Amino acid sequence: MPFRTLDTVDVAGKRVLLRVDLNVPVRDGKITDLTRIERLTPTIRELVGKHAKVIVCSHFDRPKGKRVPAMSLAPMAAALGTVIGKPVQFAEDCVGPAAEQAVAAMHQGDILVLENTRFHAGEEKNDPAFAAGLAKLADLFVNDAFSAAHRAHASTEGVAHLLPAYAGRLMQGELEALESALGKPVRPVAAIVGGSKVSTKLELLGNLVAKVDVLVIGGAMANTFLSAQGIAVGKSLQEAEMHATALDILAAARKAGCDVVLPIDAVVATEFRPNPPTQTGDVHAIPADSMMLDIGPASTAAIIGRLPELRTLVWNGPVGAFETPPFDTATTALAKAVAEATSRGALRSVAGGGDTVSALRHAGVIDKMSYVSTAGGAFLEWMEGKTLPGVAALEA
Repeated sequence: MPFRTLDTVDVAGKRVLLRVDLNVPVRDGKITDLTRIERLTPTIRELVGKHAKVIVCSHFDRPKGKRVPAMSLAPMAAALGTVIGKPVQFAEDCVGPAAEQAVAAMHQGDILVLENTRFHAGEEKNDPAFAAGLAKLADLFVNDAFSAAHRAHASTEGVAHLLPAYAGRLMQGELEALESALGKPVRPVAAIVGGSKVSTKLELLGNLVAKVDVLVIGGAMANTFLSAQGIAVGKSLQEAEMHATALDILAAARKAGCDVVLPIDAVVATEFRPNPPTQTGDVHAIPADSMMLDIGPASTAAIIGRLPELRTLVWNGPVGAFETPPFDTATTALAKAVAEATSRGALRSVAGGGDTVSALRHAGVIDKMSYVSTAGGAFLEWMEGKTLPGVAALEA
């Protein structure tokens, strides 16, 4: 791979500044999902096992450069200790005397979590002085936070130019998975893109039509494409101002030889709430007082029917309003079919984005995909073909 990994460095006795993502969901002061913390353990265990001093840094929430006690990383440090089964120390700051003293007291194999990097305005500004303060703590830098790699911040990009910099195992796995999905995929390759707005995924769609053989468009985004082609979609959520753009994307797909798959039938309702009365029918017959809230069974079957011809699938966004039953039906059916094909070894499946992760978990198949990225913005920007500053800084 074109980036430096832990395979190429001796960390024994070294102070390793490990950038991770501890921006975990918290409700009423309690962490509600440990997934991001659990995913860090392979890199941390490897560094500890190789007798490094592991100095963990991360941001949490948006304190806007000020110390906000409710946004401290102390609870995350405690949770990390529980998950990894080893004492984890905590420093009251991420730079300066408190951090330096805590690092000085470390022994080989110790783990220390620094306080929230965003308590300092220099973090998001990528301030050279703040980056230098972080670099002063360590002998080398390891970035295991792909989810923050699209941000050119001091702890993701700035410090990587001041210390020897390497990708952690989570970062490495993410990059290798994405490379296999869009960089050099086994063809034929397809993408499923859902969500509500074309405007938020315009660059993504533009990049995908040139890279994939089949592009499945679902969610409310599909309404815009249908409406742009003169199909009446009733009260369905759609962006009239994006019609010309949608037609441009379809034209670009035809030119690139990319087959765009849009819904042929829909599940509609006159109101958006759990379990309302619904109708299912052809997309050309959506009642004027109704809205499309899920793709229909014929559309679902058509997509599933194409899976045997595919070798790679990348997925971003549910195809219906999956959080509200019964409009989770199509997304769940697709997820199970993709997982089954993946389990048989017939398909490599890479999925990402917050709603996508939630939908796959809801379908009970999150562990049956080839790779599921918990990164939101970074995953989307990678799919858009953009260079991520935090990744570029690790290039060999």
